[in-house]
Amino acid sequence: MPHNFWMINCNEQNYNITRDLGFTKQALKAEYRRKVQRVEPGDRIIYYVTGARVFTATATVTRSYEEVNSGPWIKEGKTAWPYHIRIKPNVVLDAEQYIDAGLLAYRLEYVRKWPPEDWYMAFQGNLHLLSKNDFFLLETEMRKLRDGRDLALRQVDAELAAEEERSNSQRERRRRAPSRNAGRPPRSRSSEQGEDRAQSTVETPVAPAEEGQASPESLPTNGRQRRNARSRSGSRRPAADPKQSYDNG
Repeated sequence: MPHNFWMINCNEQNYNITRDLGFTKQALKAEYRRKVQRVEPGDRIIYYVTGARVFTATATVTRSYEEVNSGPWIKEGKTAWPYHIRIKPNVVLDAEQYIDAGLLAYRLEYVRKWPPEDWYMAFQGNLHLLSKNDFFLLETEMRKLRDGRDLALRQVDAELAAEEERSNSQRERRRRAPSRNAGRPPRSRSSEQGEDRAQSTVETPVAPAEEGQASPESLPTNGRQRRNARSRSGSRRPAADPKQSYDNG
């Protein structure tokens, strides 16, 4: 399933170089490195030839970019074409079938922010990211010219249906995929607080008491225990000597 839909702009000479290579390779300019990094296998491409302002062909990416020091493409301005991707052709029109972009530009979402008479300004630059609707609108018109209206519409409908089915199956797989915490009950705040209290009451090891000192375990820990300790200590006073009491009497 294509992730992105691209429009590649080049002059007629560089387009003819790609066509003569059988639409097996395509060069991209150095100034668009970030966009080039997003191009991946399965992405779709449509060609727009500057100067003539026509749409000429569509293709599919088969391999991501690689940096190549040389190639048959010529510079357009000061920028070279160091990034090469592998492609395969889909719809390739003959020269007499090239579509005048001005006839379809007003129907494209991509150029809506431009005045109608300046639509071509939106196509400046080598690499553009189109919407799926824009891409299939253009490719449908190209198929009509190549295959006839009826066959073109059937082909496009079949392709859109297949893509929709792939999208639905992918969403279903994501929905059914077990999550990392699947089967684990959610932790409530009260249970977390209980664990914190339990950790705070864990007994800690204490040093043994020195001789003549009470150990920490023998010390009362609250007021009630202290009162009980005092009452017990009071009841353990030594009994008075009867002889001493008699003498005093």
